[in-house]
Amino acid sequence: MNFDYNEEQQLLADSVRRYLQKDYGFETRKKIVASKEGWSPQVWAQLAEMGLTGLPLSADYGGFGGGAVDLMGVMEAFGDALVVEPYLPTVMAARLIRKHPILSAVAEGKTRLAFAHIETGARYRVGHVNAAAKKAGAGWTIDGEKKAVSGAPMADKLVVSAKADGGMALFLVDVKDVQMKPFRALDETRAADVTLKGAKAEKLEGGLPEIEEAIDFATALICAEAVGAMKFACDTTLEYLKTRKQFGVPIGTFQALQHRIVDMYIAYEQAKSMACLACSKIDFSENKKDRVRSVSAAKIKISDNARLVSQEAVQLHGGMGMSEEMKVSHAFRRLTVIAEQFGGADHHLERFASLQ
Repeated sequence: MNFDYNEEQQLLADSVRRYLQKDYGFETRKKIVASKEGWSPQVWAQLAEMGLTGLPLSADYGGFGGGAVDLMGVMEAFGDALVVEPYLPTVMAARLIRKHPILSAVAEGKTRLAFAHIETGARYRVGHVNAAAKKAGAGWTIDGEKKAVSGAPMADKLVVSAKADGGMALFLVDVKDVQMKPFRALDETRAADVTLKGAKAEKLEGGLPEIEEAIDFATALICAEAVGAMKFACDTTLEYLKTRKQFGVPIGTFQALQHRIVDMYIAYEQAKSMACLACSKIDFSENKKDRVRSVSAAKIKISDNARLVSQEAVQLHGGMGMSEEMKVSHAFRRLTVIAEQFGGADHHLERFASLQ
């Protein structure tokens, strides 16, 4: 299998990386995270100008029709820079919308989305939904609660899952019609608990199968993001081992530490291969079982390796590794969240085994 990007994908990834290195350094990111909003409209506008908000959307709505493989390089760059803007929540929610004019505004970067699906007691059961929708004149209303909706505080619209007509359906809801309790997550991204009380809603096409596919799509993308964060953790740790001295010599000359940094790079390379496999299956596999197996296999390996790389990076930095001033501590937080996001290794191992 060819794990290299094609020329267009590589050019895009390089362009995104250059922009982030120039205008999204760690000090800039700290200011964004510390702001009341927790994200930068200026950065979002630049991402839109680069075509990233339209990359995975249909050309019918001003997008470029890209898939998960096309987004891999972008997500790796985001992982390296620890981007906190709500890119993944927006593209994940947009994937659930079919033939709707709002997609044009999303492609232009004028509208941000979030997918409100998780409920109390659901754990990782995708079909566990208690929110209920009922017909109200020409439209619908929804009552229910959604937990930990990533990107909700920055969103203009929510894609909401709810029971309707005896099954699960998707609805588009304006954030003005819901109540939110925003919070900052462990990885410094923003999320919110959402309460819907008679919220006006527009019914969309799709149901449970589309939700399952969108979650697999997002899972593959955070695997790619983890690869970028792991690469940063490996590179910065190696540099530290070369410069930090004990007993008059760089600590990187100690054989025990050399073995540990090699293990980190091996874990990174494994993660990269598995992320590539997952993204390719999202784009090209016509068999649901094949897609699910590949995504779960990737998430198992990346969850385990994200823990290994992030924890080793902190330990090899010593006490400095946990300080707010060091970017590696923030990479540790993001990788810790990714390890559990959309299901941890145990969940995906069970999911993988169920398809044997």
